[in-house]
Amino acid sequence: MTTAYQAAHTGAAVLDRSHWGCISVAGADRIRFLHNQTTNDFQQLQPEQGCSTVFVTSTARTLDWVTAYIRSDDVLLLTSPEMAGTLVDWMDRYIFFADKVTLKDVTDQTFIFYLVGPAAADKLAPLVATPLPETPYDQAPVTVSGVELTLAANSGLALPGYTLIGPQSEAQTVWQSLTQAGILPLSAEEWERLRVEQGRPLPSKELTDADNPLEAGLWSAISFDKGCYIGQETIARLNTYKGVKKRLWGLELSQMAEPGTVLTLNGEKVGEVRSTVARPDGTAVGLGYVRTKAGGEGLGLQAESAQVTTRDIPLLSHDYFETAS
Repeated sequence: MTTAYQAAHTGAAVLDRSHWGCISVAGADRIRFLHNQTTNDFQQLQPEQGCSTVFVTSTARTLDWVTAYIRSDDVLLLTSPEMAGTLVDWMDRYIFFADKVTLKDVTDQTFIFYLVGPAAADKLAPLVATPLPETPYDQAPVTVSGVELTLAANSGLALPGYTLIGPQSEAQTVWQSLTQAGILPLSAEEWERLRVEQGRPLPSKELTDADNPLEAGLWSAISFDKGCYIGQETIARLNTYKGVKKRLWGLELSQMAEPGTVLTLNGEKVGEVRSTVARPDGTAVGLGYVRTKAGGEGLGLQAESAQVTTRDIPLLSHDYFETAS
């Protein structure tokens, strides 16, 4: 029997991530405001396009990695779990009297489903009867079982798929249509394994006040040409002077190791485990930071009694390391 985890790699699976967080940013100045608040270039985007972007502090410590969808009347920000309120409060402090910007936490009013897997398009196409968006983050209005919603080309992972966004009052109708089409529901445990294997960092885990987005591999969410934004000077300096001293890696572990376990090389501390998930065979997969000078992919480490090997992770990029190699 195929599990939803397997379907995410060979068929199609769906995750209900509605509870994570969703913010509507409206007002005439919304694009300029987000352009100045986060790491990516919003001024080049048009309605029905989108991007990923990072909220950072003035010292470039990571708050959250979010997905932004440009709509005709607002920008919708999809946040990590329990981060919507934090980001609304953070943005609100930077709205000045003359700014035409309004913020609204619409998490409770919105459903958000991740559809993941190579068969996602084939399963979804008969339900919507309209062309599916193909360019990453592009959106299209579609109708599923009479429910009008937004479909975006983004699975939340480095796997093919889509994001479906619509009114929470119609979530059950759309969910039932997807599952009846043979799309398997992902459990929280299956999603966590996918998240860790794919390398999707989360606040309080891989994204903390001790980490910056370059270390976390969020280079694709950063514009180095757009000019000033909060944290820009620190990020530019780290990039220019090759100042990134650690890097987020995937970890293959011989057995489970708890988050926070020190990673050692020849008895010397070189990093830290941040997330781990057990596999059925007793091994584990994880995410952790390792000092850049310690080595790269395939590096053999120790996490207490667990043997650890670093591996590349498909969702993230570390541009200047890869360019240099």
